[in-house]
This record gives sequence, structure tokens and C-alpha cells, in this order.
Amino acid sequence: MIFNLLKRSKSFWITFFVSCCCVTAAAQVTGIDEWNKFPWWKRNNLRVIQVNLPDYEAVKLDADSLVKDLKYFSANTLIINAGGIMAYYPTKLDFHYKNPYMRPNMLGDVVAKCHTAGIKVIVRFDFSRIHQSIFQKNPDWCYISPKGERMINDEMYVVSINAPYVQDRAFRIVQEMLESYPVDGIFLNMPGYLVNNAYEGKYYGIDQNEADKRAFAEFTGGWELPKVEDRKDSVYLKYLDFKAVTGKRWSERLYQLVKAKNSQIAICTYTDQFVDIIRHESQASSTLPYWPYGASDNVANAIGSYPDHVISNASIQQISFQSRFVAVEPGEVAIRFYENIAGGSGLDLSLMGDLREYEDERNYDVIKKIYTHHKKNEEWYGNYSSVSKILVIAPGSWPSGLPAQEYRGIQLMLKEAHIQYDIIEQKEIINRADVLKNYKLIILPDITALNSTAVQILKRSAQEGVNILATNSTLSDDQKGMSELFSASVVNGDLDGTGNYIQVDDHKIFDRLKQQQLISWKYRLGLYDFSLMDERYLSLMSKGRPGPPEITGGHEPMGFHAVGLKKYPKAGAMLFPSNIGRAYFQTGYEQYKNLFLDLVEILYPQMDDQIISSAPARVELVLKNYRRNIPSNFKNAGSEGMILHCINLTGFSGNTYFDPLPVYNQRFSIQSEFKPSSVKLLSNKKPVAFTYQQGRVNFILANLNDYEGVIIQK
Repeated sequence: MIFNLLKRSKSFWITFFVSCCCVTAAAQVTGIDEWNKFPWWKRNNLRVIQVNLPDYEAVKLDADSLVKDLKYFSANTLIINAGGIMAYYPTKLDFHYKNPYMRPNMLGDVVAKCHTAGIKVIVRFDFSRIHQSIFQKNPDWCYISPKGERMINDEMYVVSINAPYVQDRAFRIVQEMLESYPVDGIFLNMPGYLVNNAYEGKYYGIDQNEADKRAFAEFTGGWELPKVEDRKDSVYLKYLDFKAVTGKRWSERLYQLVKAKNSQIAICTYTDQFVDIIRHESQASSTLPYWPYGASDNVANAIGSYPDHVISNASIQQISFQSRFVAVEPGEVAIRFYENIAGGSGLDLSLMGDLREYEDERNYDVIKKIYTHHKKNEEWYGNYSSVSKILVIAPGSWPSGLPAQEYRGIQLMLKEAHIQYDIIEQKEIINRADVLKNYKLIILPDITALNSTAVQILKRSAQEGVNILATNSTLSDDQKGMSELFSASVVNGDLDGTGNYIQVDDHKIFDRLKQQQLISWKYRLGLYDFSLMDERYLSLMSKGRPGPPEITGGHEPMGFHAVGLKKYPKAGAMLFPSNIGRAYFQTGYEQYKNLFLDLVEILYPQMDDQIISSAPARVELVLKNYRRNIPSNFKNAGSEGMILHCINLTGFSGNTYFDPLPVYNQRFSIQSEFKPSSVKLLSNKKPVAFTYQQGRVNFILANLNDYEGVIIQK
């Protein structure tokens, strides 16, 4: 169990300490010295707790009890309210609304006492809204919809990005804070252009503030601001460029302001430019089916796309914005935390209020258990590199809608088959072109359009030996790119495939479907011209005759195939223009997973060689190269071995998170380029018997409760 470490004898700890210090004294001192000069967040050992304080809680927050609670949970970083919507400190700026319940010394006491306890303090700003009293004096600072509506939450008005509050006053607020308190970082909540009132779930549209109109006209040489979000409109596409450029400029100005004050102050937010810590969130799902791999998805996406940043994925306690004081289930929180640290992030928790008299404390035992575990074992976390040979391209950093279902379904099938993969966001293909050659297969799930540079990068990767598999409507908005990469074209991209069948016409290739002649279909079924492709698979069958049993049938070949393959000299580019991912994500029918895995195997026959295991599909396996996260490894490269993270999701029922069922005597065979010196459990450091044969490490994991790590040392 995780806390067996706490029960070890004195002799054990002496032996353990000596074994961890087997480096020369000079090297160790040098490592610690350089480690201490390193930006503190780059150590990647974050254990964050964010207290989102309602205004009225500022009057009773006690710095001593807060620090005591943070230490109890083994947190090493606090995020706490500071300013923007309202000041939680005695601001002297007349445009910065003061929290009426604020005690003048509250924030200063928290910062000072956290620092005494060795806890970093990141202060939270939210410049998305201003108080009504500020709005009444400066209505031109605020958002106005195409219908002339304001976006309001109670007495708080949403601001306009290009108006004076964001472009000038926000910087004055940050500067005042930095000159008043020795904080370790700033966190920006809800940055960027808003079209929705997220707290009420209402859409308002593109901001029509006069400042935005002027800024857009200046950017474009006189164009009018669009009023409708339409990707077929060239003006709207230009507006997307405008948002990206202006957002980047603002972030750069903030970065320069903060770093001029102190380079050791971290900037943390949800974007990737001019920040030190990219924050992401695991939130409760508002729709079924729930997505239990959200933390793995978020961390892998951010790390793969932005490897020079530290990633902190927050477990959001609340069920919804309308139910902030009720937490998600403990089993879900545990999975999020374990997925965070398995993927290479730290731990991050966001909850309402401070930790005292909290309205829903069901997760407290889980938080303490896993935060304490991370503190005791942090040398084994946060310094990983990939072993994966498969890359999934994500349709954005916060995918939603139908593309998200396709993307998640693809991941779900890979996860359940224990196939390792990395993730890179689609817009980062052009920035990460150098790493694509490291993969054997790149999967594009419903990536409807890519810029021409990205298409050329993928084509060059295929020519150099990287296989490509694209699903659903990938490149459907770029006929030229589709033709160039796949030699295919769309005939009918809008066919509802409900009632159609896919015929399994070669069971030697589709071995997982050897007992099926037909696969039923649902959702989109693309009819594409594959005549210029080198191979075609799986004939499409017509809908036939619906009705009572006596008259059903009549399914006939349509003259189209479900899948086409273009052969490059060293690889293949396969196109499956139907939503196989969504079909599995929504229905769970294994016929879809079996079909998908057979297609993957056509392109990459070694797809599942890395891990062969008897573990259930609901045990998530994450394999990484590791180097211990300790000062003496500060400038060292290379790997000290591999670590296999086993996360038990058997308690997830589809819409409820129960305690996981114990899993016993699971066999593992791990592909390894080295013969290990030892294999041991992370939880108690006990050795595990193993064999090494023909480049594989073989062992049995006797017992898995909620989580275990297996350290395979060189």
C-alpha cells in the first residue's frame, strides 16, 4: 500500500538515505547549488492547492490555520485570490474594486507565513470582469454583444480586451501587487476574448466594443469587425488571426512587466505563450458518457505540445458552476491525481473557500493520501521522457463537440488495449516537426483542416517512414491537402450511416473480426473516391429495407470502400472517413475497437509490443523513461530506467465512480533495450522477481489496489 513507507524501521531509512546519496560530495553540492538557482517551478514537483475565496470568506480566513492545513495535506504551493474582479489586499487604485469583507493584513500574512513554512504563493488575478461601480464610470471598458447586450454576472460586467481596463489598468494592478508582496507567481484566470457567459451557459457573440472595432480596423487596414462566427467567412478567419496576435502581445507585455520585477516569479495560465506554468483543468462532465482519462489527456496534450513548459492540471472539485460547493466523487479525484503524476505533471486541486468548514469533505482522505505519497516519492516523478511510437493529434487544447468525441474514442480504444501513445495539438505540428520522425504511426482523429505547412510536414514524415491513419472528416475542409496526402477526394461527406453495414471482406487482415461478416454502422459514413489509392478495404453496404423481420435485408454493395491506403516507399497513409472513434465512445461496442485495432496493425504490426499484459482493460498503463528528480541529476541527460504506472479504473462504471476492485497476479512483459539491475514497487520499494529474455522484462504484479508504480532500473 502507498503508506507502507511511513511504517518502515529506522534502519530502513538509514539504508535508504545512504543509497540515495551515493554520489561524490562535490557533485552533490554542485547539484544542490544549481538546483536552488533554477526557477523553482522547473523542478516540476508541484503540489498545488487553490483556495477560491468568495468575498465573504476573506473576513474569517486565518493565515495560521491555512498554513497548517496546507502542511497537513503536503501541499507545497498555494494559489489564492489577489485582484482583478476585486482586490483582496488594500489597493490604492481607484479603479480596482475592494472586497468589502477584506481584512487589510490577510494576504500579507498568508504570504509571509507560507514562506516561513516553505510554501510558494501564487496570487490569482481575473481581469475578465469589473464591478458595477467601476462600469458606471467607464462603460466603454466593457463587452457589448452584436445585439447590444452586456455580459453580466450579478454586479460584475465582462470587459473588452482592447479597451483601457485590460490594456492599461490591469498592468497597473499587477505592478501594485508585485511592489506590495513578495509573491512567487501570478495566475491569470479566464484570459482572452469571451463570447459565452460560462457561469450561466449563455452565448452572446463577438464583442462589438468600439475599442475592439478600432483595433481590428487597424490590424486589417480598415475591415469591419465580424458579428458571426463563421469559418467559411474570410473576415472571421482574419478575426481569429487578430485575436491570436493581440492575445500574444498582451501576454508578452505582462511577461516583460513581471520578469523585470523578478525572473523567479512564475506566470501561470491556460495559454502557452509567455507563461511558465501551463494550467489545465479536469472538470466534471456535463454529458454522458463520462471521460475517465481526462487528466491523462490534458497532461499528455500539454507536455507533447509544449515540452519546455511545466504542466499543472487542476482537479476541479465542483460538480458545476451552479453547484460549486459539492465535490465530484473521491474515486474520480484519485484517478485524476494518479493520471497527473503518471503523465509527468504534479498535483493540483482547486476548491471553493479555504480548507476549514468546507461544505463537502469527502475527498479529504484521498487528497491527503496522494499528496503525501507524492511528497514521499517525488524523486520518481516529474522527470520523464516518452517511450511511445504512436502519436495522436489533438483537435485543440480544450476539444469539444463531435471532434472531441472522435478524439476521445480513439484514445479510449488505445488505452483499453494498453497501447502507449503521445499527444500533440494540431496547431503545434509545425513547431514540433522535428519529433514526428520518432514515431511509427500518427493518428489524425477528425482534424478537419491543417495549414499547408502542416500537410507538407505530414507528407514528408510519410515519405521518411512514418505511417498515418486519419479518421472521420480529417482534411474535409482542405481538398487539396487531402489529395496531396492521401490521393483521395470526397464524393458525399454528409451521409448518415445509421442502417448501413461495413462488410468484412478479408478475415486474414481483419483477424479480430473473424466471427463477423458485417459491422453495423452509426453516425457519419463518408463516401470517398479511393480510386487513386493503392489499396482499398471493407466494402460499404446500402441500408437495405427496414421493417419487420419478414421484409428486412436487401443490403447491396454501394461501390465504395470504408478505408483506403496510399503507399509511400517506407510507410502508408490510410484514410477511414467515418467516425469510428465517436462510435466506440458513444456505444462501447467492441466491433468498432476490433476494427480500429486491425487497421492500426496493418500500418504498424508492432503496435502492442511494448506492453503485453493480462491486466484488465480498465487498468490504465502508462510507461515512461525516467530520471530521478533530484539535484544531482540537474544537468544530466538520458534515462535511469523505466517506470510503469498502473492506475486501477475498475471502479468506474460509466456514470459512477466506485472504489476500484483489487486486481491480483497480473502478468507483464515489457519491451526493454537494457537488462534491468532491479525491478521494484514504488509503494514500498520491495523487489519484484523478474526475468529478462529476448529484450523483454517479465514479472508478475501480485496486487493492485488503486495505484502502483513499478520501477525498472538500469
